[in-house]
Amino acid sequence: MDRADIVHKSFLDKVANGNFPSGNSPSGSLSVEEAITIFRAQCLSRHLDRTSRKMQAAGEGFYTIGSSGHEGMAAVASALRPTDMAFLHYRDGAFQTRRSTQVPGTTPTWDMLLSFSTSKEDPISGGRHKVLGSKSLLIPPQTSTIASHFPKAVGAAFSIGLAKRSPPEHKVLEDDSLVMCSFGDASSNHSTAQGAINTACWTSFQNSPLPLLFVCEDNGIGISTRTPSGWVAANFSNRPGLKYYHADGLDIYDTYNTCKEAAAYSRGQKKPVFLHLSMVRLYGHAGSDMQQTYLSKSIYEGWEEDDPLLHSSRLLLEAGALDTDGILAIYTEIDAQCTRVSKEVITRPRLNDGDEVMSKVVPPKRYNSPTNGPSIEEREVTFGFDLRHINEPQHMSRLINWALTDLMLTHKDIVMMGEDVGRKGGVYGVTQKLSDRFGNARLIDTLLDEQSILGLAIGMAHNGFLPMPEIQFLAYLHNAEDQIRGEAATLPFFSNGQFTNPMVLRIAGLGYQKGFGGHFHNDNSLAVLRDIPGVVIACPSNGADAAKMLRECVRLAWEEQRVVVFVEPIALYPMRDLHKPKDNGWLSVYPPVDETIPFGQVGVTGDGPLALLTYGNGHYLSHQAAKILAKDKIQTRIIDIRWLAPLPKPGILDALQGATKVLIVDECRTTGSQSESLMAMLQEHSDLPHARLAATDSFIATGPAYASTMPSRDSIVEAAKSLWSKS
Repeated sequence: MDRADIVHKSFLDKVANGNFPSGNSPSGSLSVEEAITIFRAQCLSRHLDRTSRKMQAAGEGFYTIGSSGHEGMAAVASALRPTDMAFLHYRDGAFQTRRSTQVPGTTPTWDMLLSFSTSKEDPISGGRHKVLGSKSLLIPPQTSTIASHFPKAVGAAFSIGLAKRSPPEHKVLEDDSLVMCSFGDASSNHSTAQGAINTACWTSFQNSPLPLLFVCEDNGIGISTRTPSGWVAANFSNRPGLKYYHADGLDIYDTYNTCKEAAAYSRGQKKPVFLHLSMVRLYGHAGSDMQQTYLSKSIYEGWEEDDPLLHSSRLLLEAGALDTDGILAIYTEIDAQCTRVSKEVITRPRLNDGDEVMSKVVPPKRYNSPTNGPSIEEREVTFGFDLRHINEPQHMSRLINWALTDLMLTHKDIVMMGEDVGRKGGVYGVTQKLSDRFGNARLIDTLLDEQSILGLAIGMAHNGFLPMPEIQFLAYLHNAEDQIRGEAATLPFFSNGQFTNPMVLRIAGLGYQKGFGGHFHNDNSLAVLRDIPGVVIACPSNGADAAKMLRECVRLAWEEQRVVVFVEPIALYPMRDLHKPKDNGWLSVYPPVDETIPFGQVGVTGDGPLALLTYGNGHYLSHQAAKILAKDKIQTRIIDIRWLAPLPKPGILDALQGATKVLIVDECRTTGSQSESLMAMLQEHSDLPHARLAATDSFIATGPAYASTMPSRDSIVEAAKSLWSKS
C-alpha cells in the first residue's frame, strides 16, 4: 500500500477518534478565520500530492516531488504579503496554495494539476516541467532548487533599496516588500547557499538595505542522508548581520507568529533574517523514492505520527475554530475536488513537438519607453572632455569605456556589478571613472564571489533593472556557470516567457595575454556557454566593433530580454599596432552613438578566393597573415564571425559567396570549439573545400610559451598555403 494512502487513512481515523499528537496550545495573533484558511491550503497541498502520485501511477502524471510534511509553509504565506517575491523550495506547494487565496482570480487546484499533468495549458511553464510558480503570485518558477536560487534572491532583495531611490522603468517590487527564499536543511550545506548567505551577511554588516527572509525547512534528511541534530541552528544562529528565528513548522500558530515577527524585522530594519522551521518528510524524497530501503520503519512511521495536518486539526479544535465534522468536511471536500479536476486535466493537450517546446527558449520582446540618448552637453560633462577629442583613434579598452559611458547615460536602468568594477575601474581599466560619473549605486563593487555577482544581476533584472555584471576572467565563470545555465537562461523557458532576467554579462577572456598568469587568466574555451539554449555570445576583435556590438547587446537585453555574454579579448584591449611597431594599425575611431552592428551581421575584409573564417584574436592574426599571403599572390577575404552563438549561418554563407576555399582559424581548443560547428555548417551547407586551424587541447602556459598552443600568424600562413595548394 502506498504510504500516501496509509497517511490518508490514518488522518481520517485519528481525527474521527480524537487521536492527535501532543503539542502547544494555540496562541498569538492568528485569527480563527486565518487559521481555517491556512488549514484549507494545507489540505489542498496534501491532496494535490496524493492526486499527482495517482496520476503518475496511471501514466498520466510525471516526475514530482511532493510537499507532504511541509504544509506549515501555508502559515508562512499567510504571514507574508502577496507582493513579497518568493523563490520557493520544491516542497512548498502549501505556500502556493495559500498565496493563491490572497490574489483574486487564481485557481490553484486546476492550475497546479495542469502542471503536474504537463498540459500545455499549465499557466506557469506551458507544460515544460512540473514546477511551482505563478506570475500573478510573484513566484518565479524553480525546477529542482538545490540552492541555485539563493544568489538571485539576494540580488532581488538588494534591488528593492536601489529601485526606491531610482525606480527602473519595469519596476516590479514595492518599496516596502521583502524577498523570501525557502530551502531544505540539506540544501543549506550547498556551497551556493553558503556563499549567498555569506553575501547577505556581508551586505548587512555594511548596513546596506537587504530585506530578505531565508526560510529553512528542516525535515532532518536530504534524500537518504540524515542532517546531524542541531546542525542547522549551530550553523546559522550566530552569523554576523543575520538574525535567527526558530519555530515549530508543524504548529501553524507558532509558525505564523514567528514568521510575522521575522518578516516585520526584515521589512522594517531592511536586514536579512534566517527562519528555521522544524518539519517532517512524508512519503520519501520523490514519487520514485523508496525510503524503506534506507530508513528503518520506526523513523518514517514516527514522522507520520507527527503529520502536520493532525497537529493543525488539534489546534483548530482547541481554538474552537472547527469541530471534528468541520475538519473532516474540509478534508474530504478538497479530496473530491482534486479527484474531479484530475480527470479533467488529463484530457487537456500536451506539448508534442520540438517547435512548441522551444518556442520560449528565446524570451518575448517588450515595450520600452523611447530614448533619444543624452545631449551633447550632458555627454561632454560626463566624459570630462571636449567631444572633438573623441575622433582620435583609440585602443579597444578605451572605446568600450566610452561606449559604456554613453549607454549608461542613455539607459538609466543599467547597473554594473563585479569585483573591482567601481573605484579601481576593473583589472584593465575598462570601467575606469564610471563610478565617479554615475555613483556607486550604479557601479557596485562586489565581494569576491562570482555566483553572488551573477545572482545579483539575475535578481535585479527581476525588479526591472538592466544589469551588466562583469566576470574578471573567463576561467572564473566556471565558479558560477550554473547561474547562467540553470537560472538565467532557463527562466523564460520554465515560465512560458512570463518571467525574464535580461542582462549583458561582460567577461574578459581568451588567450594571448603575455606574462600574466597561466590558464586562469588566459582561458581559450567558450564551450560552457555555447551549448546553453537562448544565450547570445558576442566577441569583438577591434575597438570600433566592440563599441557598436556592445550597443546591440544592450538593445538585445533591453528590448528582447535576452541573456547576452560579451566576451572581450584581453590581449586586444591595449592593441595598437598591426604589422610593425607604431603603425597604429589596430586603433579605431569611436563610432557615432547611433551606429551598431546588428545581431548576426558578420564582418568582411577583402574579396579574395581564400576565405579566413575567424573571430577575436584570430581576426587580428589573420590580418597579419593575409599581408604575407598576398606576397605569394594568395588573395584572401577575412570573415569576422563576431556573433558566436547562435552561429550567424546566413551571414557567414553569404560572405563566402565567390570564395573557393575556406580556412577556419579558431583560437579556442580543438575539442568543443567554434570550429567544430563551423566545420559541420560547411559540410551541410557548402561545397567549398575547407580546413581548420584550432588551438591544441591544452591549458595555457605562463612565460615565453604563452601562445604556443594557439594559432599564430605563421601557423595561419602555413595552413592557408597548405589548403590553397591542394587541388
